[in-house]
Amino acid sequence: MTSPFNRRDFLKLAGSLPLGYAASRMTQSLGAPTLFQSGKQNVLVVVFDAWSAHNVPIYGYPRETTPNLSRLAERAIVYHNHHSGGNFTTPGTASLLTGVLPWTHRAFTLNSKVAASFAERSIFRAFEGFHRIAYTHNNVASTLLKQFEADIEDLVPREDLYLTSDKTISRLFQNDDDASSVAWVRTIKKGDGGYAYSLFLSRLYEYLQLSRLKSLKQEYPRGLPGVNGDNYFLLEQAVDALSGRLKKVAQPFFGYFHFLPPHYPYRPPLEFFGRFANDNYKPVEKPADAFRLDRSSDSDTDGEHLSALENRRYYDEFVLYVDREFGRFFDNLESMGLLDNTWVVLTSDHGEMFERGIVGHSTAVLYEPVVHVPMMIFEPGRTERLDVHTPTSAADILPTLLHLSGQNPAAWTEGLVLPPFADPGPERSVYAVQARGTEQDAPIQQATVSLVKGRYKLMYFFGYQRLGADRVELYDLEADPEELNDLVETQKDVAAGMLAEVKAKLAEVNQPYIK
Repeated sequence: MTSPFNRRDFLKLAGSLPLGYAASRMTQSLGAPTLFQSGKQNVLVVVFDAWSAHNVPIYGYPRETTPNLSRLAERAIVYHNHHSGGNFTTPGTASLLTGVLPWTHRAFTLNSKVAASFAERSIFRAFEGFHRIAYTHNNVASTLLKQFEADIEDLVPREDLYLTSDKTISRLFQNDDDASSVAWVRTIKKGDGGYAYSLFLSRLYEYLQLSRLKSLKQEYPRGLPGVNGDNYFLLEQAVDALSGRLKKVAQPFFGYFHFLPPHYPYRPPLEFFGRFANDNYKPVEKPADAFRLDRSSDSDTDGEHLSALENRRYYDEFVLYVDREFGRFFDNLESMGLLDNTWVVLTSDHGEMFERGIVGHSTAVLYEPVVHVPMMIFEPGRTERLDVHTPTSAADILPTLLHLSGQNPAAWTEGLVLPPFADPGPERSVYAVQARGTEQDAPIQQATVSLVKGRYKLMYFFGYQRLGADRVELYDLEADPEELNDLVETQKDVAAGMLAEVKAKLAEVNQPYIK
């Protein structure tokens, strides 16, 4: 007779407690580490949000932002030409988690979900039979994880690793998180003008928050890292909690940990604050883009106006924080013996820009700093570095991990198995898509599409009133990695061929949505 209450049901129930504490303790007492023993290796994906390869020395950046990563890279497979699926969290993360591009998963707009047809076509569903655990600081990435929650035994509530948070609201209104969060923010938190709907409650909330954080304030000169203006966290606390968690869970496990740093606001700890203040580094000057910000600087939550150069410095110092904590996380896994049996993937969902009058990633452009992201695979037992220069995509991660773990391939994926485990061919097409204004069930009429093929990269802008007409740019990434010399007029045959391919692809993906 089949038991009506199986292990999966038990974990779902126990996992509703903070950090799944009861689940981990009870499954450990039941011998959880042996429940899933099958000879299969574990798989762990680690994502640091808004992390550009163009700010990492391994990829040619002159500032020493990642000393730990440089050390660890000597035992990794390093991908030098890896691209995200989009230029902000929703499409970029959705591509990583589904193995398809934004025009297929249809998560175009900020905080949107993938199309219903992909709710059961995620990396978590593909790793059925593994103990699946996930966490993110990022409320936008959390929207996607919640959509896939049926296939995750242990989805750690993001609030559990905040120092202060709106836990009461999120737990009372779990099925209406977006609306309840908006109501909470409007009533309790002060807006940009310094006012909230409730003057008394906002002052009480602010007092309680500051009291809890007073002891940490001196360690973070620009304020603590946080989400939505507060919801503060320490990356080291998350690293320790999650690495400790992995020590207890059943094996084989599939883990997806998506940390917010170095995403804005850039708030490095005192150890790294000012590290690059007097290094005389000057980035390559580039012409202002048509999509530049209306002002030449960004502003932080304290209201100071910072130049792109200052923002870049704070970002680079924040990357130092990421590097330190990934180094500690990796060392934790090694000391626990997990690296002997675990594939570890390190990457990002998108990059960040500090040039052409653009700061951040809320932009229509797809220049390399915003879509070229770090990518490394740490293979169990590997002791030598291997460098891969073939263009690769975030959509390749899912099929590659299935291949490496001996799983059946997922029929829906658009990605390919990464080299050196397979040969995708030198002329494969690697796309990124920005279509922020597109509804899920509508054709794409305003967007930016980038196509990397061999040494060339084409960007196609269409539907933007600001431009007045379609715009096409072509770059030779090998000869011109800074994308300074547009070749669209001098390499007309290359540009025409790549543009025709992009338009044919757009016609194909739009067809089901044309009414």
